[in-house]
Amino acid sequence: MKKKLFLASALSLSLALAACNGNDDKENGGTDATEGLETNIVTIATGGASGPYNIIGTTLADQYVKEFDVNSRTQTTGASVENINLLEQGKAEMAFVMSDALSQAVNGEVSFKEPIKNVSQIATLYPNVVQIITKEGSGIKTIEDLKGKRIAVGDQNSGVEINARVLLNGHGITYEDVKVDYLGYAEAADGLKAGTIDAAFLTSGLPNASVMELAETTGIQLVSVNAEKVAEIAKEHPYFISYDIAVDTYKNEEAITTAAVPNALVVRTDMSEDDVYDLTKKFFESIPTLQNSHQAANDITLDAAQESVVAPIHPGAQRYYDEQKK
Repeated sequence: MKKKLFLASALSLSLALAACNGNDDKENGGTDATEGLETNIVTIATGGASGPYNIIGTTLADQYVKEFDVNSRTQTTGASVENINLLEQGKAEMAFVMSDALSQAVNGEVSFKEPIKNVSQIATLYPNVVQIITKEGSGIKTIEDLKGKRIAVGDQNSGVEINARVLLNGHGITYEDVKVDYLGYAEAADGLKAGTIDAAFLTSGLPNASVMELAETTGIQLVSVNAEKVAEIAKEHPYFISYDIAVDTYKNEEAITTAAVPNALVVRTDMSEDDVYDLTKKFFESIPTLQNSHQAANDITLDAAQESVVAPIHPGAQRYYDEQKK
């Protein structure tokens, strides 16, 4: 009987000591497995289903599911403006947006009646390249040739549409001078095939899946934008840069000069510092996997991520960047 009581007491003491050690580990930040996030859901607002935003975003969501055991998924949208509004409304936690739309959001301009408060930046991403596509033989070679034509400018209030309008205006062309169709990537490609539009803005990372398919099935021509004009436009809209689409990107025999706008990865400002730190850390650790999903991600780097920042950096992301400097 005494032996049984001794064993029971010893077992109780061992359990108590183990519990104390476990508490010490937690207090010291020790853990055997990856800790979860405070949030159970990480919805990533992207863009059209075939665009780089959604392809890269879906891969990132998969990484978050594996790492944090959360419900993470992408939501296809009309892109930048809608994505920022989803963050503001608390309907998404993270989003891919274009810097021009983000600049307008934080300043309360154009598509935003007042400054958006619930959006913070994690990183500057790869450049979104303005790809103006027409059919071979259309006679449209430069952006100035679009006057009087029927053109697709992206979904209404998307980042594609915002920069299309700015670039057209910078060349003295207003929406009154063209026939505008608000079409996403796939719809614009279908319109070019069917001949219902003359040209389309398909602004995205390179290459764009819809443009690649068009290049395979239809003779296409990339429309150029003069670099000096882009520099002029950038005086008022500093997020614009000149960019050359390389030879053979879309079976093109020569490089085509156009404009580009950096993309940004943003989150809700009201997300906790710890969660955004963890999401930022996993994002950068996942870059090789993101690059395998779409080559546009090849331009994402830690150094470039902190350049051309438009919105305030979230404290969680800033903590991660500060750690990398040590």
